[in-house]
Amino acid sequence: MPWHCVEYCAAGNETSYCRSFRQGFAKLGKVVSQADLILRRRESKISHERFVLASGAFDLLHPGHIRFLEQARSFGDVLVVAVYTDDAVRSRAARANEVKPKTPRPITPAAERAEIVAGLASVDYVVQCEGDSLASLIEQLSPGVIAEGSDKPEFESAAFPNGDPRAGETRVVSIALDPGYSTTAIIARIVDVGRLRLHSA
Repeated sequence: MPWHCVEYCAAGNETSYCRSFRQGFAKLGKVVSQADLILRRRESKISHERFVLASGAFDLLHPGHIRFLEQARSFGDVLVVAVYTDDAVRSRAARANEVKPKTPRPITPAAERAEIVAGLASVDYVVQCEGDSLASLIEQLSPGVIAEGSDKPEFESAAFPNGDPRAGETRVVSIALDPGYSTTAIIARIVDVGRLRLHSA
């Protein structure tokens, strides 16, 4: 809440604007629009909260995802997770020259993936994000920390036409991921179980 609003309300003179502003943030859910997130970020600068940003598909959530986000949260006060949209997941796979999988990806729609990630205790806010808009989100959000998995460096300077975020106030940290966890491996196990049941029927 703006300082002039805080001071006025403290004197027992809460206006309808102050009340709607306060109630608006009280009702602000974990899954938010980028516009609401940026507004929240601007207000948080008053209290000097450090924002941490992590991003990914988070398709078929597994312990590796949860541990990564818990570690990311430890670097600041507020953890924001950018969940890639369905189109972004598909386009990123194409840019990586991956062989078209037998099982279409993502398995879970973006809205559901965002809701699931938002349910984690370590996560404060979730926004859906197109892959090519990540740089814009970072520029507007101005996080204190960007957390990335050690196996997928997302934040190369080439992705930022306005400069490398490392050169500013943003710190980029690489988090080692626990081996043995991946959505691809989960899908493979499900397919194997399905084949075994089919053959045994």
